[in-house]
Amino acid sequence: MNVRKVFSAAAASFALAFSLSAANDISLLDNSKKTGVNVYWDSLSESGMLEKNDHHLSFRTGEEVVILDGIRMMITDAPELNGNRILVSKKFLDDSEEFFSQKSELPFKVGAILIDAGHGGKDPGALKTYRVGGKDLTIREKDITLRVAKMLGEKLRAAYPNKQIILTRDKDVFLSLGERTDIANGVKVGENEAVLFISVHVNSSLNKNSSGYEVWYLSPGYRRTVLDKASMDDDKSLFPILNSMMEEEYTTESIMIAKFIMDGLQGQIGKESTARGIKAEEWFVVKNSNMPSVLIELGFVSNEKEALLLNDEKYLKKATLGIYNGIAAFITHFERSQGFTSLR
Repeated sequence: MNVRKVFSAAAASFALAFSLSAANDISLLDNSKKTGVNVYWDSLSESGMLEKNDHHLSFRTGEEVVILDGIRMMITDAPELNGNRILVSKKFLDDSEEFFSQKSELPFKVGAILIDAGHGGKDPGALKTYRVGGKDLTIREKDITLRVAKMLGEKLRAAYPNKQIILTRDKDVFLSLGERTDIANGVKVGENEAVLFISVHVNSSLNKNSSGYEVWYLSPGYRRTVLDKASMDDDKSLFPILNSMMEEEYTTESIMIAKFIMDGLQGQIGKESTARGIKAEEWFVVKNSNMPSVLIELGFVSNEKEALLLNDEKYLKKATLGIYNGIAAFITHFERSQGFTSLR
């Protein structure tokens, strides 16, 4: 989504705003059931989103700043977390309802999907040689990731002709991690459009019995700069707050992508391999991408049975379809709810 030129118009008003210790005595979830507001919540960052009438309002407990449709901000009473209840004031609800009553102009959508095939060229990635049918067969990560990336790109282009589907590489060439993230951060999309970054890899272990696929997202413990500081000319003191809120939106959306892709892989692969789950890490190629992003490990080439599966075209088509189904499910969810976990 285009967040690099937002927020500055309201910066001056924030500098004049003072906290008024209003009573937070209304359950946000209970009230939403009466008013038809969808509530989405990320317990890791204690941030959430309200959605109604094609508008969404992002908030974080303890913060008076809320983000409207990802492009504007508003000052209101800060929500608070009491046990497992999100409590808000009447002013928070009144301000939210006034915002939701406004006419929606620009719908949110995914504008581009970037598929990163890990390794390539002089960098083969994980590899292992096995004796199959009396011949040596070397299985390389760079070959597997490229095959999956190209098949995934074809499926996404067919399904989403109006979205940009970009591969960091479509042949056996070497790209540094920095070059990959530069490609990602250089993608241009329209206002209110998001870019998704999907990095495909293959695993290896000293334990030849290790097997299974997993999906990684950027650890919430890592904080990055996702806003352009130059857009905050009016009040630089706002930058840390707003950058943190937008970064947490990216993290939450990354978790959702990971969940949908994991579900998609399980649906297609079944018992042929083991689902190792969703995990957090600070991979360079992911942490330097200013957008929702995940890294997929398709399996272990160090496990002979799984390596032979990863070399099988039929199996890779299943894995690709699983990833595609996960991305498609996330797009549907994102374009409706901006990617938060529903509490309803």
